[in-house]
Amino acid sequence: MRNKTFAAAALLAAATLTLTACGSGDDSSKPVAAVSEDTARKSATVLDKPFEKPDLVLTDTQGRKYDLRKETAGRPTLVYFGYTHCPDVCPLTMSNIAVAKKALPRAEQDRLRVVFVTTDPARDTPAELGRWLKGIDPQFVGLTGDFAAVQAGARTLGISVEPSTKDKDGKAVSVHGTQVIAFSPKTDAGYVLYGEDATVDDYTRDLPKLVQGRNP
Repeated sequence: MRNKTFAAAALLAAATLTLTACGSGDDSSKPVAAVSEDTARKSATVLDKPFEKPDLVLTDTQGRKYDLRKETAGRPTLVYFGYTHCPDVCPLTMSNIAVAKKALPRAEQDRLRVVFVTTDPARDTPAELGRWLKGIDPQFVGLTGDFAAVQAGARTLGISVEPSTKDKDGKAVSVHGTQVIAFSPKTDAGYVLYGEDATVDDYTRDLPKLVQGRNP
């Protein structure tokens, strides 16, 4: 199940971006960032005020510490917060990016960093993350660690992450925003945002520009 929340847009001064959560929870509206008026209706939202890359040091699928800023410095990077037991949005989003990535030249595929940060670290161990991502794209980076650190890192990007809860059937669900943030290799700033409705075609069209640090 997905819980959708919407933020109002101010057309002349600034706009806010739609928040969508995967799982279950209460609706809430939260301004995220100002966006260019001419990009507000496109799948890619170019931010007027880019996000600073989160200062996150977590654990990768090999059990090693992974400093997000250090490891992705100067590289085109896509960051997504989700969890491996997600029934719909998370695997679809990662699969869409994986398919689009294969259309890039090999050198650009190797430069691109796609980072999946779990919102359910209690279940998503390094080994679990590794197995899940291997079936999507072995080059994708999976990170797990302290929930408070994950939540704080997501918050700096305007992404809501809540502690896991149980649904009516007793299954654990993780409520989280489903935005993908693209970080420029030129500035290391998060300057483009994608919602859960972004398709394979959207990513296929945009990735060649994103790896160069250009606007889609």
